[in-house]
Amino acid sequence: MTTEQTRADAGRYVEDLADIEDDFDRWYVEVVKKSGLIDDSPIRGCKIIKPYGYALWEACMNYLDPQFKATGVENASFPMFIPRANLEREADHVEGFAPEVAWVTHGGGRAFPESEWWAVRPTSEAVILPAFGKWIQSYRDLPLLINQWNSVFRWTDRPRAFLRTAEFLWHEGHTAHATAEEAVERTLQMLEIFRVFLEEQCAIPTIPGVKSEAEKFAGAQRTYTVEAMMGGKKWALQAGTSHYFGDHFGRAFDVQFLDRDGSRKFIESTSWAVSQRVIGAVIMVHGDDAGLILPPRMAPIQAIGVPIYKNDEEKAQVEEALDAALGAVAFAGVRAKADWSDQRSGWKRNEWELRGVPIRLEIGPRDIAAGVATIVRRDTREKEQVATDDLATRVPLLLEQIQTDLLRRARALLDENTHPIDDYDALKEHVAANRGFALVRWCLDPACEAAIKEETKATSRCLPLGGQDDPGPCVRCGREATGPRWVFARAY
Repeated sequence: MTTEQTRADAGRYVEDLADIEDDFDRWYVEVVKKSGLIDDSPIRGCKIIKPYGYALWEACMNYLDPQFKATGVENASFPMFIPRANLEREADHVEGFAPEVAWVTHGGGRAFPESEWWAVRPTSEAVILPAFGKWIQSYRDLPLLINQWNSVFRWTDRPRAFLRTAEFLWHEGHTAHATAEEAVERTLQMLEIFRVFLEEQCAIPTIPGVKSEAEKFAGAQRTYTVEAMMGGKKWALQAGTSHYFGDHFGRAFDVQFLDRDGSRKFIESTSWAVSQRVIGAVIMVHGDDAGLILPPRMAPIQAIGVPIYKNDEEKAQVEEALDAALGAVAFAGVRAKADWSDQRSGWKRNEWELRGVPIRLEIGPRDIAAGVATIVRRDTREKEQVATDDLATRVPLLLEQIQTDLLRRARALLDENTHPIDDYDALKEHVAANRGFALVRWCLDPACEAAIKEETKATSRCLPLGGQDDPGPCVRCGREATGPRWVFARAY
């Protein structure tokens, strides 16, 4: 194959994405692979996260880890296997995860008795709480605030990169407290950290709220969530959760402490997490027909340098100028690099648009003669010429503007596609047409919730925190519904 054929094939590879409006699901599958985030794995239900994709997860960790530690949380690491007896100590918990659990039944050349099987952790309460039981003796040992960065395994027959894979990356925070008030305060504190993270780092607005009994975490007394609206079909994504367990797991695992009054009490506990799903959210909220659009604070590369030249003499001049320009913006704190690959400049433009780099910085002989560089925004494709001496100030300011504009655009998506609906037929039509979130009155009868799910495929996403009371007839059965409206929507 000739070099020209290789370049032509590469060009088609970059440009041939499914139309985001016509087939959003196919667009998503193609963009995560062609942009270099994901590759297929020989393990059913699992994906390989390539360096460019893992760098996005590192951006999440680099933001969240200091936030957790600022509240007193410490990192630890627990085994990935859970003894069967431990997992089965909490009935609701094991029932909720049973269909997703993978079991280790053999090891060291022998079969284990069924009672000694190990579960590959779907979550870690059943291995962390027994450790808490050894570490906590009195009120002086509380609160105990632990987090771990790890992966978990939950069997799935329909994997979708970042959104639902059998093994996935996340963190899981687990805390123990002396009182219910302290535990609830911690639960809401972590939910707020997630809300701010999604807005500040990912440029994604959310609706914080509480889950219904049917949708809450297995074994939780209450589950709080931050729900985000995705682009394309305008479905919901549960972007982070924070669970208040009460003394439920304390009792299940017999974690007691001697309180100040001399009595023995069970701990109040919490758990909270975000996962690699937020990367999928960034892709779906911000992407377009050309590929990814990465918020600058998430982007592994914030400015990509594209050299423009026709011969070796021009290349030498451009190389010197581009290195100086990128060096200046890098010194100003911008993550920048140059693309010196053996591809045409048009291919490079398409490639880095596909990969979502916020700013493209181009320099050619004419730019050098004029003492400028051409910079192009990924989100709007707006171009401007900037004096090379001004790049170190202009590029950081433009990155912040892009971050702000992406959040503003995502907020408009959420606001313009969230509607109060009072008629059940209108709700069915709203959901079927992918018109976004529905704010409905619901009587809290689980039978109505189940019927709505079966008849429309929409689920209750949350009861928004701080919502205004709006009593009236339940959208499904017509009985009196009190309190604020609930968010119902199709969800990933």
